[in-house]
Amino acid sequence: MKRAGQIVLTPFPYTDLSGTKLRPVLMLRQASRFDDWLVCMVSSKIEQAEAGFDEILLPSDPDFGASGLKAPSVLRLSRLAVLEGALLAGNIGAIDDVRLSRIRRRLARWIDEAN
Repeated sequence: MKRAGQIVLTPFPYTDLSGTKLRPVLMLRQASRFDDWLVCMVSSKIEQAEAGFDEILLPSDPDFGASGLKAPSVLRLSRLAVLEGALLAGNIGAIDDVRLSRIRRRLARWIDEAN
């Protein structure tokens, strides 16, 4: 069963829509009454993290082991997509509810501040 906080594999679209890349994503929340989900991209390129916005997940973090990720990673909150649930295959793990809540609050503040 799908739930927010899971990290799954999916074809994630490039921003120019020229294609996709199979990668992990964090499921943030169901986006509609249909099986559509708001997700953010997960990347191992932590040097690309936007300070104060993206969330870095390190092996020393308590929920890293449960995430299923193999390397330090960044949860790229500026790389969002809404994807059909059928595309969200290959559940590899999950983050804890505290981190998920913190990410959602950060994302909500970011949206609220946009002009």
